[in-house]
Amino acid sequence: MNPSAESSQPGITYLNHETTVLSWLLTRDHKRIGVMFLVGVILSLLLGGIFAMVIRIELLTPGPTVISPMTYNRMFTLHGVVMVWLFMIPAIPSAFGNFVLPIMLGAKDVAFPRLNLASFYIYLAGALLTVFGMLWSGADTGWTFYTPYSTTSPTALTPILLGVFIIGFSTIITGLNFITTVHTLRAPGMHWTRIPLFVWTIYGTSVIQVVATPVLGMVLLLVFIERVLGSGIFDPSRGGDPVLFQHMFWFYSHPAVYIMVLPAMGVISEVVCAFSRKNIFGYKMIAASTFGISFVGFFSWGHHMFVSGQSTFGSGVFGVLSMLVAIFTAIKIFNWVATMYGGSIDLRVPLLYVLGFIFLLMFGGMTGVAVATTSLDVHWHDTYFIVAHFHYIMVGAVLMAFLAALHYWWPKMFGRTYPERWSFLAAITIIFGFIVTFLPQFLLGNMGMPRRYYEYPREMQWLHVLSTAGASLLAFGFTLIAVYLLWSLRYGPVSTPNPWGSRGYEWFSGSPPAPHNFTRAPSFEREVHDYTVPEAPRVY
Repeated sequence: MNPSAESSQPGITYLNHETTVLSWLLTRDHKRIGVMFLVGVILSLLLGGIFAMVIRIELLTPGPTVISPMTYNRMFTLHGVVMVWLFMIPAIPSAFGNFVLPIMLGAKDVAFPRLNLASFYIYLAGALLTVFGMLWSGADTGWTFYTPYSTTSPTALTPILLGVFIIGFSTIITGLNFITTVHTLRAPGMHWTRIPLFVWTIYGTSVIQVVATPVLGMVLLLVFIERVLGSGIFDPSRGGDPVLFQHMFWFYSHPAVYIMVLPAMGVISEVVCAFSRKNIFGYKMIAASTFGISFVGFFSWGHHMFVSGQSTFGSGVFGVLSMLVAIFTAIKIFNWVATMYGGSIDLRVPLLYVLGFIFLLMFGGMTGVAVATTSLDVHWHDTYFIVAHFHYIMVGAVLMAFLAALHYWWPKMFGRTYPERWSFLAAITIIFGFIVTFLPQFLLGNMGMPRRYYEYPREMQWLHVLSTAGASLLAFGFTLIAVYLLWSLRYGPVSTPNPWGSRGYEWFSGSPPAPHNFTRAPSFEREVHDYTVPEAPRVY
C-alpha cells in the first residue's frame, strides 16, 4: 500500500476511538499523553512569552516605562522559570518524544503506560503550584534561585521551589520510561544500528534526566528547608556556603541545557533526511556525538562560575571541557550539511526552521566558545552578552526544532495539513524576529550593560528599541502560527498518510495512527530514511 496515494484518514484512529473527556484524562495511550503534554508546553510558552513582552516594553526607555522595579524583577524571574522548567525541558521529549518514539520503534506503547500518565499529572501539579506562587506574590531571585538571597527573599518563592521540585519527578519518570522502552520494546529487525537518530537523542537525554535531576531536587529541597527552618546551609552569616549552592545547581543545570538541545538535534536529523531525500551522512558519528555531549556535559558546569573564586586551574579545565562540547556539536552540523549536499532538497516549512536552527546553533556555539575562555568571560559575565548567548543556544535552538517538529509531525498527529503560504510567512518572521531580538543584546553586553537591570544609560536605548521591535515580530509570528494551526484542526485539508514522502519509521503507521499504532506488526527490513528505492514506506 502506497501512503502517498491514499487520500483519507484511517477509519479508527487514536483521536476517534474514544471521544469522551474522561477517556482522554485517564488514557494510557502514549499518543494522547503526548498531545496533552503538547498543550501544556504551548500554554507555558504563551505565558513565558507574555512575561518576555512585558520586559521588552519596559526596556523601551532608560527609566520607568510601564512597571515598577520590583515588578520588573518578578517579570524576568517568572519568565525564566516558565520558559526553562515548564517549556524548554519538557517541550520535545515529553510531547513529541511521547508521541513518535514508540511508533519509531515499532512498539504499541511505552514500557510503563500508567507511569507515563502519572508523569503528565505530576508535571501538571508542579506547573499549577508554580503558577500559584506567581499569582500569590511572584519571585524576584531570577530563575537560578541563587543563595543567599533566595533563602531570605520576601516573595512567594517557596511554592515555586516546590513546583519545580515536583516537575523534576515527572522528568525522571519520563526518562526511565524511555530508556526501558528503547531496551525492551524494539520491533523485530530493529537492531541498535537501525534506531532512528531522534530516538538516540531522546535516549541520551533520558540518561541525563535520570542521573542529574535528583541533584536539582536535593538543592531545591535544601533551599526550601533553609527558608522554612533557617538551617544556614547556604547562609554565610551562619557558617553556610552560597558557592556550594552554585556547584550543586549548575551540576544539574548545565547538563539540563542538553536535555533541551539534544532532542532538538534529533528533530533536525529527522527533518534533514526527509526533505533532502537522503539517508543521514555519518549515522554512527552523529549517534556517538550525542553521547559525547551527554558525557562531557556533566563535567563542564564550572564555566558558569569563573568569577566565583574557584582556582585558575579549575577554571581552565572547565573551559577546555566546555569547548569540547563544541567539537561534538560541530560533528552534527557537518553531517547535516553533508546530508543536504547533493540531496534533492524540498524546501518546505520544517526545513526552513532547520536552517534557522543551524544558523542560531552555529552563532550561539561560537559565542559559547568565547565565554568558555576565562579572560573573556570575566568581562561578559552577568551582562547582556550572556543573555544573548544562552537565548541563541537554548531558546533559539529549542524553538526552531520545536516548530520544525510541530509542522513536520502535525499531519501525523492530527491528520490535517495547514496553509503553506501562511506557515512560510510565520517561519520567516520568527527566524528574522529572533535574530533582531537578541543580536543587539550581544552589543549591549559588549558595551557593559548588566543583565537584569531596570535602568540603563540613554546611549544604549536604540539597541533596546531594536530588540523590542524584534520581540514584536516574534509575537506576531507566534500569533500567526496559533491562528492557522487552530484553523487547520477544524478546516484543514485531510492529510495523506505520508504527505512528505518521508522514509522515517514513524510514517509506517497511519496519519493519525491507529489506537495501538499498527494493525499488524511492522517490518524493518530497510534502513531508516532509505531513499534508494522508489516506493514510499508501507503503512501497517
